[in-house]
Amino acid sequence: MAFLIAMFSLSLIFILASCLYFTNAVEWLGKKLNLGQGVIGSIFAAVGTAMPETMIPLIAIVFHKGQASDEIGVGAIVGAPFMLSTLGFFVTGASAIVYALFRKRPFKITPSLTGFQRDLTYFIIIYSLAVITSIVNNYIDIKNIVSIAILVSYFVYVIRTFSSKDDSLRDLKNLYFSNQFHLKPTINLIILQLIFSLLGISYGAHVFIKYTEQVSAMAGVPPAILSLIITPIATELPEKLNSILWIGQKKDTLALLNITGAMVFQSSVPVAIGMMFTDWNLTGLTMLTTVLALISSYISLIYAASKKYLSPFILMGGSIFYCIFLLQLL
Repeated sequence: MAFLIAMFSLSLIFILASCLYFTNAVEWLGKKLNLGQGVIGSIFAAVGTAMPETMIPLIAIVFHKGQASDEIGVGAIVGAPFMLSTLGFFVTGASAIVYALFRKRPFKITPSLTGFQRDLTYFIIIYSLAVITSIVNNYIDIKNIVSIAILVSYFVYVIRTFSSKDDSLRDLKNLYFSNQFHLKPTINLIILQLIFSLLGISYGAHVFIKYTEQVSAMAGVPPAILSLIITPIATELPEKLNSILWIGQKKDTLALLNITGAMVFQSSVPVAIGMMFTDWNLTGLTMLTTVLALISSYISLIYAASKKYLSPFILMGGSIFYCIFLLQLL
């Protein structure tokens, strides 16, 4: 048991270290390409960290035919935006409060409101369309058409994000690979560190999940609880850790858009593929998670639009919707 706990802890430390290298590399990539924080957070950071857990349900759906595989795949697809919009928001808000208590940053969270509102607006519209399609498709077969529309929408979102005029990054730390290998921060070295960190995140998450399962089994945690609660939290760990690191560095735009950009991606590409290769019939807990994710996102969007900043407590309110899910599950 002590060995499992030690490996569990080491894998978590490995993920954190990989996230440090990733955030450093993606910031330098944005600087080299002269990109704003919106593109770095919503596209590069979001898609990069979301890719590993995205591939798992897609492989289950496309390459492992059958109702069980489809249910697992669809559950994982809708679980990702739910985790980000509830626990992801909660962790970001909580970390801001902790840093503020230690006088490391202001209490208020002030991301680029243009980028934050853009991301959540796209997410709410696209995800709502996916939910409505699940209901209407019982009467009219429209899911293939809608799936193409969603993919086109994400393409439009990417173009709009690249055309946004968000502030460029400041206060960059030296590229870690430059310090360690005494080389200039060339684009090739930046990409090498980015790939290295992504592989580290993927491997660390794999090991973390493996030992989480073993510790849970020894503790007598039922498989259903493991698959619906513990594993999704573990797979979304990189996004949460990245946001914690950026919140601590007062880079609120990157911290929030890393999460909201991942929400847009997770509600677009995986959802569209899920529609194409499954019956896309959301019921029970899967339908509940989509509704809760939309409500949590809408509250944050309305608050940001009215107050022109974000309160950590509003983000922490996402935990309420996660608790509703837990109560329904248990």
